[in-house]
Amino acid sequence: MKKDFEIKSFNFITWNWKNDVVIKDVKKEIDYQVDKCNINTITFAFSAVQEHCYSTKIYWQGDHMPVEEELSELVKYAKNKGLKIILKPMLNVSDGYWRAYIRFFDEDVPCEPKWSDWFESYNEYLMNYSMFSEKNDVDMMIIGCELVGTDHRETEWRSLISKIRKVYSGKLTYNCDKYQEHNVKWWDALDYISSSGYYPIGTISKELDRIETVVNVYNKPFFFSEAGCPSIKGAGKFPNDWTLILDGESSEEEQYKFYYELLEESSKRDFVNGFCFWDWPMRLQSTKEKSLPKDYSVKHKLAEKIIRSYFEN
Repeated sequence: MKKDFEIKSFNFITWNWKNDVVIKDVKKEIDYQVDKCNINTITFAFSAVQEHCYSTKIYWQGDHMPVEEELSELVKYAKNKGLKIILKPMLNVSDGYWRAYIRFFDEDVPCEPKWSDWFESYNEYLMNYSMFSEKNDVDMMIIGCELVGTDHRETEWRSLISKIRKVYSGKLTYNCDKYQEHNVKWWDALDYISSSGYYPIGTISKELDRIETVVNVYNKPFFFSEAGCPSIKGAGKFPNDWTLILDGESSEEEQYKFYYELLEESSKRDFVNGFCFWDWPMRLQSTKEKSLPKDYSVKHKLAEKIIRSYFEN
């Protein structure tokens, strides 16, 4: 498949807009990503919340969510720098469980939470940002992230996609979870296939071969809408395990080795159209000190240099 526009980006994240976002500082972070990492796309990622995995009410308004006038200003700033824009409205669970476990009975049961209620709330959330994206000339929307328990609800997802296309003219994709690319049966309704590339060191080549078979079935461009590894010793074997950050031993080299393998193997596959790496906080990060944060961020770390070298090509 001929490559589409190659995405060179990071998930530019905040879980609490009010606490994290100072516009002048966020603009500095955009400038840094351009100057030091050679990005061509900004992926604005933020998250609504629901109380637990069986809640049907999604809270997508409040201090944790973007102030739309400020988000508009940041989108305009990035576009004026020649960057493309991806909007990624995500969903987290307040009690700490991973969003992949959101699930309900497949048949409605009286007095039990229902898929219809959850999708109604999720539709309201996504339609708001679809209209925002159209108004602000956003290039692409990621309409869901790692909602594994919902992937089989094909009818509801197709209905949502149809509604979004009536108000938004940009590109659409869904960020499926690692190992789930073949389980999403509605890729044909979207413009891109995308997934989370948290594949252990030593297995990336095999997983790329597997993903390519899915891409060939649907004949859609593919990119990794997430991929990364924390700078923790041993994290290369478990790049999706963020809990290693809590007690692990810092290792820039471990993070570098993960990125080297992912980028090197991906560069051999024409079907890979780029990356939105995880992650880059919107909150202004400090300058390099003796001890760097043990997290997914690559800022000031060895992995930053290898990403730049691949993004320059």
